[in-house]
Amino acid sequence: MAVKDFMTKRVVFIDPDTSIAHAADLMREQNLHRLPVMDHGKLVGLVTEGTIAEATPSKATTLSIYEMNYLLNKTKVKDVMVRDVFTLDEDASLEDAVYLMFKHKVGILPVMKGDELRGVITDRDVFKAFLEVAGYGAPGTRIRVRTTNQVGVLERAVHAVVERDLNIDNVVNIPNADGSVTIELQLEGQTDHEQLREELEKQGFQVDYVHETQAKAF
Repeated sequence: MAVKDFMTKRVVFIDPDTSIAHAADLMREQNLHRLPVMDHGKLVGLVTEGTIAEATPSKATTLSIYEMNYLLNKTKVKDVMVRDVFTLDEDASLEDAVYLMFKHKVGILPVMKGDELRGVITDRDVFKAFLEVAGYGAPGTRIRVRTTNQVGVLERAVHAVVERDLNIDNVVNIPNADGSVTIELQLEGQTDHEQLREELEKQGFQVDYVHETQAKAF
């Protein structure tokens, strides 16, 4: 799974000389939490809600509203932006993006092709990718089984489903700490749940559930 397949390609960015007041307004209008900072087509930093909040006078300040507005309009993004930005290549795996975000506790990674900004991958993009890969929100039938982790178990589960002339949309294979494996399959269409359960149990699977799923937009 490449980052370029899941990233946000329409990137809203700002100039280093943009005031933090304008940056805050733009983030609020676009419902964004971070903005890449670009200077002559080159990524030079990142401004976030947190960096703006740190540069904003607290409610306990003795400054008047006019003085506060003057300060916010005078202070530039380049004065508060994060300059050491973690990035990754557009051909990097989604797993690489998740690892970097988790390790460095960041919610966004600019996606590059050389020095060119091609998009951004955010924690929200990752959540959406997880739902898509897991087949969540697709109408049909969902099956969850457990069995021993050995060669051929996935093939047996797939065979039991294909024998009922059902198409498989998604497969998730989850190794467990006890040496077993959990297999989840998202199928197109509906079928007799009890008959499918019986067939899987005959194949030696512990069936956690077989149930209908409804279409969901996200």
